[in-house]
Amino acid sequence: MTEDQSLGNDEHAIPLAPRQLVLALDHAISFAREDFLEGPSNETALALIERWPDWPDRLAVLVGPEGSGKSHLAAIWAQITGARILSSKLLGETDLPHAFATGALVVEDLEADGLNERALFHLINMAREQQVDVLLTARTPPAAFNVHIRDLHSRLRVLPVVALEAPDDALLRMLIVKLAADRQLAVDEALVNYLANRIERSFASARSAIALLDEEALRKHRPVTRSLAAELFRAP
Repeated sequence: MTEDQSLGNDEHAIPLAPRQLVLALDHAISFAREDFLEGPSNETALALIERWPDWPDRLAVLVGPEGSGKSHLAAIWAQITGARILSSKLLGETDLPHAFATGALVVEDLEADGLNERALFHLINMAREQQVDVLLTARTPPAAFNVHIRDLHSRLRVLPVVALEAPDDALLRMLIVKLAADRQLAVDEALVNYLANRIERSFASARSAIALLDEEALRKHRPVTRSLAAELFRAP
């Protein structure tokens, strides 16, 4: 007789409680214009998007930290212009004439590491030759990339760059509410204020805080409240 069988036949055995599993589910995020949260930290970037095609150059770069709204703004611009959206990692595999078919293109997440310099150089030159508008996004200014193609460096150095800054207090609070709503969580003012006063003032920190609250609430079968937040974000 196995140990499991023995336990199953013991009428006094204590039943094992099922473990609560927290699944990492994707949460729907709206990139519609009306769902973009405006504030002093992103007003210049939003103005750039909305004043197209009156741009100072055919190409422009949005720079900002993770979660700052670069992809949301790029999606708004793509909706306005009909642009295709392309990951920078696919530059070397892309048929540029096809990508330029609508006269506009978004290239997301430019990074110095692993950058296909020749492909980016070719894209910039062809965009100017064919008068295609290109919006690039990156976490750091491309002019600071340590590239080996000298002519590429000179082209990156003159690209117009608009930076998205850290959110102010008002935008941080709105962001917390939106991130909670994306997860179908109802949050009250007490919870929002508590979080805003205890987390780093950044988009990434707000996203991590809401994700942690959601996961803990599921695991403990509790509502998302200030009390739960106090347990997770006590000051050291």
